[in-house]
Amino acid sequence: MSPDTAAVRPGEELDTIALGAYLRGKIDGPIGVRQFPGGHSNLTYLLTIGPREYVLRRAPLGPVAPKAHDMVREARVLEAVHPHFPPAPEVYLVCEDPSILGSPFFLMERRRGIVLRDRVPAEISRQANYAARISRAFADCLIQLHAIDVERHGLLALGKPEGFLARQVKGWSDRWARAQTGPSPEMDRVIGWLSRTIPTSPAPALVHNDFKLDNVMLDERSPDRIEAVLDWEMATVGDPLCDLGLTLCYWSSTEIPGTSEQAISAGPGWWTRDQLVRHYAEKTGRDLGALPWHEVFGVFKLAVILQQIYFRFVRGQTADERFRNFNQRVESLIARAASMISSQ
Repeated sequence: MSPDTAAVRPGEELDTIALGAYLRGKIDGPIGVRQFPGGHSNLTYLLTIGPREYVLRRAPLGPVAPKAHDMVREARVLEAVHPHFPPAPEVYLVCEDPSILGSPFFLMERRRGIVLRDRVPAEISRQANYAARISRAFADCLIQLHAIDVERHGLLALGKPEGFLARQVKGWSDRWARAQTGPSPEMDRVIGWLSRTIPTSPAPALVHNDFKLDNVMLDERSPDRIEAVLDWEMATVGDPLCDLGLTLCYWSSTEIPGTSEQAISAGPGWWTRDQLVRHYAEKTGRDLGALPWHEVFGVFKLAVILQQIYFRFVRGQTADERFRNFNQRVESLIARAASMISSQ
């Protein structure tokens, strides 16, 4: 039994009969199903089909926000990125027919390694200087992603770099409006500030849009190596500082509530936020003068993401008890973004 999976949560079971019928002639064999318990939105399963393992990704149950949880798009992004960025898993099959499992889904390769969520396991912690080594590998992985020549490799079609930040602010503001469960004057102020102060973007790059410690998989034998980067749902081509700004929302900050990642990276030996930023600046040569704006935007975006999840819980579209108190996390994030604006 794989230690990184669990029994499927009640109500989130897959119809293995329908799935088996769909896969017949493509991938044949009896199907075993386990669930990856991490993550708060899309559902991710480990399929055992004969002697091989696959990872299945599908959207969450119930209605979802427009353009959110687009598994077909995520699969197409991975198909385009994998040849140029080895940490992106390879896609084997994409199903656009929602009648099979209730929503489109795709199958990708199973990578093996360790994802740091709420603790550092012994396989990692017993290795010398593991925290600094992971910090550097994490930063270098982001730098490697942003160094991909999107024009040369035909990746510009994955996004629309022109006007990227303005569309991002409007898009996430609209998502907030659709998911609100009550008034928030502070959030209105944050949205107004972001809209008025949009900076000029550097040259476009491939942007993961959710680059954080628990979205990378480490090689358990060597903390210097990133085995995989996970969760490409929001990846696009645009302003690379959006990635760095969001990363800083999580990294070694005691002011971002409810994130296990900040508790890990705030421990002994981990790089500080300043070290992370300096290393990125030195390796990329990018001007980071606008990074404070991107940090505020990152906190804002995280608040919207959690509010969307909480909205689904309030509406009864998910019964996952992990989401019951997400409104408190959202309020704390909004207060943090407002405080960041006031200090600038």
